[in-house]
Amino acid sequence: MGAEAATPPAVLLVPFPAQGHVTPMLRLARALAAHGVAVTVAVPDFIHRRIAGTTAGSDDDGVALASIASGVADCGADPPGFAEFGHAMEHHMPAHLERLLARRRVACVVVDVLASWAVPVAERCGVPAAGFWPAMLASYRVVAAIPELMEEGLISESGTPCSTPQSSPNLSDDDGLSQGKMLRALDILPAQVELKNEELPWLVGDSATQKSRFAFWLRALHRARSFRSVLVNSFPSEAGGVAAAADDGHPARQGPRVFPVGPLLALGGGDSSMEQRTKGDGPPVAPCKQQQPSSMWQADSTCMGWLDRQRAASVVYVSFGSWVGPIGPEKVRELALGLEATGRPFLWALRKDPSWRAGLPDGYAEGVAAAGRGKVVGWAPQEDVLKHGAVGCYLTHCGWNSTVEAIRHGVRLLCCPVSGDQFINCAYITRVWGIGIRLGGGMSRDEVKDCIERVMDGKEGRRLQEKMDSLRERVVTADARSIVQRNVKSFVNEIRRDYPLSMQMYSTL
Repeated sequence: MGAEAATPPAVLLVPFPAQGHVTPMLRLARALAAHGVAVTVAVPDFIHRRIAGTTAGSDDDGVALASIASGVADCGADPPGFAEFGHAMEHHMPAHLERLLARRRVACVVVDVLASWAVPVAERCGVPAAGFWPAMLASYRVVAAIPELMEEGLISESGTPCSTPQSSPNLSDDDGLSQGKMLRALDILPAQVELKNEELPWLVGDSATQKSRFAFWLRALHRARSFRSVLVNSFPSEAGGVAAAADDGHPARQGPRVFPVGPLLALGGGDSSMEQRTKGDGPPVAPCKQQQPSSMWQADSTCMGWLDRQRAASVVYVSFGSWVGPIGPEKVRELALGLEATGRPFLWALRKDPSWRAGLPDGYAEGVAAAGRGKVVGWAPQEDVLKHGAVGCYLTHCGWNSTVEAIRHGVRLLCCPVSGDQFINCAYITRVWGIGIRLGGGMSRDEVKDCIERVMDGKEGRRLQEKMDSLRERVVTADARSIVQRNVKSFVNEIRRDYPLSMQMYSTL
């Protein structure tokens, strides 16, 4: 009994198999390990092969990496598609995870909300499950409100917005549902956030895809009802106090305890030393041990030498992430010509895939490189790029990891959201925090040029940088970091409190 009490509780983390989910969960794993928890991150075999043997896959920081057989063939440069690994998560991986849990005494399983397939497995094994949301709290609240939106008749059973509200006392037939007022009427988002109905995070792809994705969300929310706690990769002052009380006392939001534990990239292993930001003034940033978990794609490190040759704050960095689909040939062409028209140096991370590079003018990458105007790479070491003093603007799809990395390094944003939670993130960037502007949906070359000039120069550019510096100070300084550390510690204490009971359950199995 004494030996068991001295043994640190073991926690198994199960991420959704996408870069934007694996990265923050690896960071969460290190944060938990820093508080004395024995942590294992269980990933599908096709991801394990990509990151095993790197710093992300080593246990030097107290984190172990386990592989779960998926039955999915690894297709080289690109990971499997959503449908393929979605089937694997529901029908192939559960039995392998169950065997993994049977071999280990685990006090808690932390499950990415989108990897809900692991929740029934934990229940069968008698292991408590907690949730993890790798994005901002606002998007979690929108998704968690799906049952209420359906009950109010605001969205259909397939997730599409209804043209006429059926039972909401706060909305009339002409109250502009097309402008997303239904979310504000339910106190889900602050008043400044204007989200169009077609920008709801579950409306991805064509109608058939949307229907299957919404069924996926409903299943995840049903399983998430068993969570006692949900760890959210966002900072406590996310809404700037605007919606601080929105969760209190509302029946739709009664549920698991929410622990804001982010942005996780600001969490370290207890090192209280500080590093000074590489560009100009601004608050010091708390370093984190092994900040960058390994990427699932090979980064082109030659871009760092290219950045070294550029003037301070002169470069436009462009990246649409790794998960969303290509933006289309016409937009790629207009973006390419708009970047060139600015006359500014630019670094564009654009996957070496025909579907992503379709529309790029012939010889474009070679031409801008030869002229010294730009550099196009397949994948960039993003953290290193954003903290480089030469980068002055980030044209982004507004993925949450990209957003918080830009905040950490104080880089102004030009937003071009594509799908999912990116529209919510964009609304906060442009309307709540005021740290960026949005590029119109047409993405003409003239608009690209004009928006880059607005962000990089003049009164508007200075105002954006002032807002960014202010937000950055709130998010990454030692005080903010200590709040997040307290939340992580509270969650660990919750695990420790239930640890003896978990061990008793294992002894009876």
